[in-house]
Amino acid sequence: MAWQFLQFGSRKDRVEAAALQERISRLQAELDHCRGLAGRRVHLRYAFAGSVAAVILALGFALGANSVPLRRAVSDAAQTWGLASTVPDIDAGTAAYQKGRYASALQLLRPLAEQGEVRAQSTVALIYYHGRGVRQDDAEAAKWFRLAADQGDATSQFNLGVMYGEGQGVPQDDKQAAEWYRRAADQNNAQAQYNLGLWYATKGEPGSQDYVSAHMWFNLAAARFPATDTRNRGLAVKNRDVVAGKMSREELDEAQRLAREWKPKQAPVRSGQADAQP
Repeated sequence: MAWQFLQFGSRKDRVEAAALQERISRLQAELDHCRGLAGRRVHLRYAFAGSVAAVILALGFALGANSVPLRRAVSDAAQTWGLASTVPDIDAGTAAYQKGRYASALQLLRPLAEQGEVRAQSTVALIYYHGRGVRQDDAEAAKWFRLAADQGDATSQFNLGVMYGEGQGVPQDDKQAAEWYRRAADQNNAQAQYNLGLWYATKGEPGSQDYVSAHMWFNLAAARFPATDTRNRGLAVKNRDVVAGKMSREELDEAQRLAREWKPKQAPVRSGQADAQP
């Protein structure tokens, strides 16, 4: 079906145009209100922006491309919700990082990271963690991993756990390391599950270890590592079996039951999905 454009001129057309103009005014007011909430509701911006953009485009066909309020609404929506350049910049920055053009990646991604874009935060953290194109800076890396981790990014949670475990850029703290491993492991991050298994198997004084939890996490990690990752999968299986040798039959049954019944927790909704690792 071809688009049917309204022609302006008749009374009916003016009435319809006025009604559409009123809808734009209400939309503008809603945008102004949402702009004030944007800092607290970053994770909703793309869902809301999609509906706003659809409404604006529909009104555009009715009012015509020369409507000043419409152009202002489109511009404000793009700026408020990051539709104008966020996705291309994220993709370009990620591509630059993967191709080894780290200075360009940082130039593209840091402004987005400062706006709360989780993929940008995670990649900026990696740039500082490895000192790629910049001076290596553990404190700066930990800061950006923490921001991404707080948004629920599992990879950044794992990386932050590593930094707490090693005392890199943050005070060494095994409990904090385990906390961040746990958050990532709950989202089915295999590396975090493996490290959490090690933590339960080796923590504290002799006799204080939790072999049931250790076995469960090693078991989950072994299942989660891809078949092509024979090294890490093999380590998870080996450590699971070592732990099993220290457990009673009842403890082993309990660990296996917990692994069978375990389900990953859904990550909070956020602006992007980080996918890079050290």
